[in-house]
This record gives sequence, structure tokens and C-alpha cells, in this order.
Amino acid sequence: MISVMSIPHVSLDDVTAAATRIGPYIHRTPIATSATLDAKLGASIFFKLESQQKIGAFKARGAVNAVFQLDEEAAQRGVVTHSSGNHGQALAYAAALRGLACTVVVPDDAPDVKVAAMRGYGADIVLTGYADRAATMDRVQAESGATVVHPFNDVAVIAGQGTASLELLDQVSDLDIVVAPVGGGGLMSGTVVTIRSSSPRTRIVGAEPERVDDAIRSLASGVIQPATGKPTLADGLRTSLGDLTFDILSAGKVEIVTVSEDAIVAAARFHLFRMKHLVEPSGATGLAVVHQMGAQLAGKRVGVIVSGGNTDLSWLER
Repeated sequence: MISVMSIPHVSLDDVTAAATRIGPYIHRTPIATSATLDAKLGASIFFKLESQQKIGAFKARGAVNAVFQLDEEAAQRGVVTHSSGNHGQALAYAAALRGLACTVVVPDDAPDVKVAAMRGYGADIVLTGYADRAATMDRVQAESGATVVHPFNDVAVIAGQGTASLELLDQVSDLDIVVAPVGGGGLMSGTVVTIRSSSPRTRIVGAEPERVDDAIRSLASGVIQPATGKPTLADGLRTSLGDLTFDILSAGKVEIVTVSEDAIVAAARFHLFRMKHLVEPSGATGLAVVHQMGAQLAGKRVGVIVSGGNTDLSWLER
């Protein structure tokens, strides 16, 4: 059994405080099941639909928690971040709740639907090359004095993301396995904090696209590996781990399972056509991993965090 004290940086108390802080501004998202899937696997699969969260993704949790922890001086300088879409939308939403300015540095290949949504929530957009996003954010911050709210490598953001699994444990008892997508690791880090503190026996599995497999390589090598830079339909999972998230995932003994682009599309189609839920490819990686694990899940109770539902459906053409 892994001890609670072995998880660094963020505590269960941080997560429960975040739940209280953000409660008025987010949804308590529902749990969905599929009798077809359960019968196929001989398991009980419970999907936590963060695709139905404010702004269409779990990112609202971390952004609201971070923004509402800012002191007045920092808040009045506005906030800035870099994002391919969901965190940018979430930060713009959170900033609007406090009446703050928000700037998002966005890769120039980000999906148009996500860029439009960020603008719709009130963000000022700065487009840049994907590899230049962090440097561009630093330049914007230096020029404006805005407060940086990092997409994942931030203790307040991680604590906020942990509230998704906190709700999951309250909604579904005795989970043997919890699966969540891994990009920068904010959602998975929050999941580790909550699960390792509240249900230590539960196995934690990260879902990662094969084309951007830095997390599995990082945890295997013990050193953070750079992002591959390869294109993937799961655009929200392209980034590498940060130092905080790497520490937490390493301490939490997270397993990573990688899945192909075809498996991700098949999972997104299952969500849409069989379960009638619109899920973006990043969010569908959890179901892709469930399908890949197959017989390993027989007789198990499995929670899957569906991270988001912001998509233009272009993957349907694949």
C-alpha cells in the first residue's frame, strides 16, 4: 500500500478546500454506463462525464480554483497562460467570474472550434508556433505584468483537477481501477492525490496516445522526456509532464497505457453513436485504454474520467 505522505506538493486537504471554493461555479458532472460495454468486458465501467463540465472540460475546475486563490493585487494584473484550447477556455471563464483580463497564447494549429470558444469566453488570443508557446507566454507576461496560471504545472490547478476524482469516489463505491488521460499530467496528478489518499488499493492508469508517448517514457526512465511534437487527434494531450506532475505521477505509481489513433477514434465513435455523448478524442483515450486492457478488467469496477467534449468532429472523417 502506498502511504498518503508519499505524494508530494498537493494534499487531499488542498483538494477538499478546492471543492468548497469552486463549488458555486462548476457542475457536479454525471456518471454514465454502457450495458453493451459491460457485457463485452465482463466488468462494470463508470464514466465520469467531464465533457459536460463548464466550458466542456475538466479544466474549469483547476482554472477556477487558481483564479479564486489569487490575491487582489495579482488578480488585477490579469492572467495569462498558453493552451491548445480547453485550459484557455477555462481560464477565460474563471477570469470573467472575477472581472479580470485574460490572455491565452495559442498554437497556430489549434482547432478552430477551441480558438473561437476561447474568444467567446472573453480571452485575448496570441497565436504562435506550437514549440514557441511557452516562450511567447513569458514575453506576454513580461510586457503586461499578468499573473501566469499554468495549464497543469501549478499546485492550485492540480488541486482543482483533483475534485473530479473526489466526486467520482463519492458517486461510485469500491473502484478497483481509475483511468484518466495524461497530457501535461494535471488531471492525473489531482487524481493521484485523491485516489491514493482515499482509496489506496485502487489501481491508477493513465491513457496516452502512442504518437505522444512522453509520459510512459518519462516514468519508465525516471527523467522527464520531451514531447514528441508529432500530430495526434488527441490535441489536448500533446505536451510533456512538468516537474510537479512528474513528481506526483512517479510517487503515485501511475501506470501508463498507450493507444493508437485508430483506437482513439473508435472510442470517440462509441461514445457518440452508442452512448450518445459528444467526447473529444483526448477524452476518448480512457475508453480506448479500457478496450485495450480487455480481459484484465473482468470482474472489476472501473472509473473512467472523460476529460472533455470540445471538438469539431473532423475525426469522424478518419
